[in-house]
Amino acid sequence: MIALLQRVKEARVDVGDRCTGRIGQGLLLLICAEPQDDEAVAEKLLAKILKLRIFSDEAGKMNRSVQDVGGGLLIVSQFTLAADTSGGNRPSFTGAAPAALGRRLYDHAVAFARAQHPLVETGEFGADMRVSLVNDGPVTIPMRM
Repeated sequence: MIALLQRVKEARVDVGDRCTGRIGQGLLLLICAEPQDDEAVAEKLLAKILKLRIFSDEAGKMNRSVQDVGGGLLIVSQFTLAADTSGGNRPSFTGAAPAALGRRLYDHAVAFARAQHPLVETGEFGADMRVSLVNDGPVTIPMRM
C-alpha cells in the first residue's frame, strides 16, 4: 500500500458541489492499494500513521502524533500514487490494485482508522474529487507498506 501524508492546518474534499470531508489541523492521507495488498497491510499502514510523530511539541521538535494533538485525519483514495513513469510520456497505472480490491482496502482502512481515532473524514472512492489544503510546514511524507 502506498501513502502520501501531508501535515495540514486544514483540508477538505469536494465532489461536485458537495463537501465529503473536512478537517482542521491534522493529516491529509492519500492512499493507493497495490495488487498484493490485504487488510493486514492497510491496518499496519494506518497504525503507523496514527503514531507517527510529525507534529511539534512545546520545544518545536516533531515529537507528537496526530493522536497526541487531537488532529483530524482526512483519507482520500488516489490510484495515481502507483504511477509508473519509466516509459514514454504517459504514466502507467498497472501497479494499482484493481478497482474492487482498491475499494475494499480503502473501506477497510477507513473503518480501521475510525475504530482507532475519533476524527476521520473521507473523500469518495472513484470520484472526481477536488482536494484543498493548507500544508503545515510543509511536511509531506511518502510511505509504502
